[in-house]
Amino acid sequence: MEPQQLTARARRLAASATPDRRRILGIAGPPGAGKSTLAARLVSELAGSAALVPMDGFHLAEAELRRLGRTDRKGAPDTFDAAGYAALLARLRTPAPDTVVYAPAFDRRIEEPVAGSIPVAPGVPLVVTEGNYLLLDEPSWARARDCLDEVWYVDLDDAERVRRLIDRHERFGKPRALAERFVHASDEANARLVAAGRERADLVVGFGPEAEAGAGAEPGQKPGSEPEPRPEPGQEPRPGPEPRPGPGPEPRPGPEPRPGPEG
Repeated sequence: MEPQQLTARARRLAASATPDRRRILGIAGPPGAGKSTLAARLVSELAGSAALVPMDGFHLAEAELRRLGRTDRKGAPDTFDAAGYAALLARLRTPAPDTVVYAPAFDRRIEEPVAGSIPVAPGVPLVVTEGNYLLLDEPSWARARDCLDEVWYVDLDDAERVRRLIDRHERFGKPRALAERFVHASDEANARLVAAGRERADLVVGFGPEAEAGAGAEPGQKPGSEPEPRPEPGQEPRPGPEPRPGPGPEPRPGPEPRPGPEG
């Protein structure tokens, strides 16, 4: 599936929204796979018909992580407010007339969540949300999954993904040795948890290993940029969902074959 096909699929999902039932597309995958890049690209292509609400805004604050003794595990499932994330998604599903919903964002410069950063206007038909744990098979995260119309899983060659994670930690201030330790001890433990949910995705979007060329870019891309998404070999794309009446979580179709914090 070419990038324009992914955009078309997201556009069909947005078109199926109703005034009292917004659509929500989730993008999951391990740390460093390219979720943020794909989500931002889709929202940009839909130009006003979609809003981006990342899961990372629900990181617990550094002070709370210190109190809980989880600072060295930042990015693990229990370092997020999963219930708060699910509650926001449920609110976003059923927009109230003339009411803007404000979502939190995560500021990597200060490594903290910032409340009220992302406005979602009532007329926006699609929310794109991305994060590691949208397919995690745990009760607190399953409530978030129930609010999503589709979840796509972003895959990338592990060696390239780890390289990008280390580079990103360095870019945001960690010394190289510390960045490598954090990725291998924390990020990769989280990546194994995330990978267990791959088979529950509605669509797997693969990034090819040739993306290593040009400092992480495919031929024709700017060095350092994310590669273009491709379908997982042998996977057939599924059509977008039909409109579903009424508020609240509804049954979803069965799955198809599919630093600190993620990006």
